[in-house]
Amino acid sequence: MSRLIRPSSTAATSKNHDPELSHRLSRRGMLGVAAGATAAALLGTAATPATAATADAAGRGRPVLPPGRLGIQLYSLRDKVSTLGFAPVFAELEKYGYDEVEFAGYTQGSAGPITLAQLKRLARNHGLNPIGSHVGYYSSDPNAYTFAQNLNKVLDDAQALGLKHIGTAAGPFRYGSTVDAWKRAAEDFNTYGAAAKARGMKFYQHNHSEEFSFATDQPQVRLYDVLLEETDPDLVYLEMDIYWAYVAQFRFSKRPDGTPAPFEPIDYVLKSPDRYPLFHVKDGESDPSNPYGYRMVDVGDGDIDYQRFISAVTRLKGHRLAHHWQAEHDNPTESFTFARRSSAHLHSLRENC
Repeated sequence: MSRLIRPSSTAATSKNHDPELSHRLSRRGMLGVAAGATAAALLGTAATPATAATADAAGRGRPVLPPGRLGIQLYSLRDKVSTLGFAPVFAELEKYGYDEVEFAGYTQGSAGPITLAQLKRLARNHGLNPIGSHVGYYSSDPNAYTFAQNLNKVLDDAQALGLKHIGTAAGPFRYGSTVDAWKRAAEDFNTYGAAAKARGMKFYQHNHSEEFSFATDQPQVRLYDVLLEETDPDLVYLEMDIYWAYVAQFRFSKRPDGTPAPFEPIDYVLKSPDRYPLFHVKDGESDPSNPYGYRMVDVGDGDIDYQRFISAVTRLKGHRLAHHWQAEHDNPTESFTFARRSSAHLHSLRENC
């Protein structure tokens, strides 16, 4: 599949680094403690940060980012949370213009204990709306803090924080990679979704790239399509990690037998926008020599055209304020710098007149 690629960014990430594996392992550890745009339209045609800033200064066009809808996944700032605590982190995010936060654990590490009531109040005092949280799906430990083992506790805590969304970044691979295995996982998700809905919340699943792979018993079937088909749209929602969706496009646009199976991440959203209340805004620099097709970089330094992607969603009738956009980087070089630069870039984007 052809792509239009911007000149290489100076942001550095090792080509030999396995970002998805390290993301899963490190996120698992942290949680244990606590229609149809084309690829060329969405990749490689975004303005550079410098030209975006020029457009911002000129004030031309409506901001792409809806007011009050920029958040950040706190996993990106886990180093600062664990050493400084939530208060200094929230103070920085307030300065950078963030509106919302998505949790990946409720503890502070060496910074000392904090109660959920204190955490909720601290966020609100800094003008940050706690919008969601990632929790584990299942574990072999019956006491694990996961949906499968401790659903009521997970939902109690989410309610205490005033969350509107509560979800998992774990893939639906609990029972395997067959169609029937994913149907079973979908039943689990429907159960969690019903329990969350009864408390006024939405249950959601956050993708990596493997969700877009093919069933081992029916290699013509994309597993992500099974998830969408078998989960109740009134109970189970999706948080598209846009970066990993484009990695999936690179990895899984052919079936195991080599036959073409192209797809566009944005098409899933435009077909069922109500199912995607949350997004992860994560950027990647195209690198076909990398098995993932991209190297993760700060938002604005990569080849995913967020001016077009966000506009395509927010221009849908009734959807300007219906979605939440969470900046994220799995392993930023300097996490406060990432947060500041990502906010500046996304706020600078303007719709075409």
